[in-house]
Amino acid sequence: MAWFTRSEHKKPAVSKEALWEICPRCKAHVYKEEWQKALKVCPKCNYHGRLTAQERVQLTLDSGSFESLFDHITPQDPLHFSDGKATYASKAEESRAKTGLSEAILTGTGKINGLRTDLGIMDFRFLGGSLGSGTGEKFRLIAEHALKHRIPLIIFSASGGARMHEGIVSLMQMAKTCAAVARLNDEGIPYISVLTDPTTGGVSASFAMVGDLNIAEPGALIGFAGRRVIEETIKQKLPDDFQTSEYLLQHGFVDSIVNRNEMKGFLHKVLCYWTR
Repeated sequence: MAWFTRSEHKKPAVSKEALWEICPRCKAHVYKEEWQKALKVCPKCNYHGRLTAQERVQLTLDSGSFESLFDHITPQDPLHFSDGKATYASKAEESRAKTGLSEAILTGTGKINGLRTDLGIMDFRFLGGSLGSGTGEKFRLIAEHALKHRIPLIIFSASGGARMHEGIVSLMQMAKTCAAVARLNDEGIPYISVLTDPTTGGVSASFAMVGDLNIAEPGALIGFAGRRVIEETIKQKLPDDFQTSEYLLQHGFVDSIVNRNEMKGFLHKVLCYWTR
């Protein structure tokens, strides 16, 4: 008689990808459950992973307080652009299906510890968080909503830059969004800009850097042109921490660096200051 028998039904092997998250910065293996509990922040090196717009809403706003606005705005295709492999229209549709968003920015209104605010949250999954005509229009509309109701506006940026599928139309959004911010400034409505990884190109060169208060998450990539382009242009080696939140704070381009688990409390204090 055998001491044991083998089951004919093998248990499915659990892949490493199902158990572990690998930190992009320090390459540490972190249990996915721990990664999620830590809000996608590496416990080893404090790397702040990218959040979806929906995750950012859950983290920032009071439960059940968020009301999405201007979801009818979608990308436009004035050039009928195609790169030879796929059309811009098909790529935009794919991004809408993948993210559940109408554009690269989710706009709406909600509350932070009971204080009402309007906000826009960019999602890098949507065509690299690029700034297109629809993105700029949603920004304008949420800025006008904040102006009409005289409540603060908070924008979380995460972008690779202007959406060149739309040509000059995408570049015009830089002026359009800054004009919307200027109207808020004229009326004394607070505009708080939160820069996350990455915030680059046309977004960093427009509305992301003109907040009444510019906040950044730790270690975020923030800049306009890429490191390699700059080094090849000026023929110099750039510092290792160049275009990071910490470098920008040291040189006066951002006002504060705030850890993700402290962001809601920090924003609440800021809103309390402006609404007292």
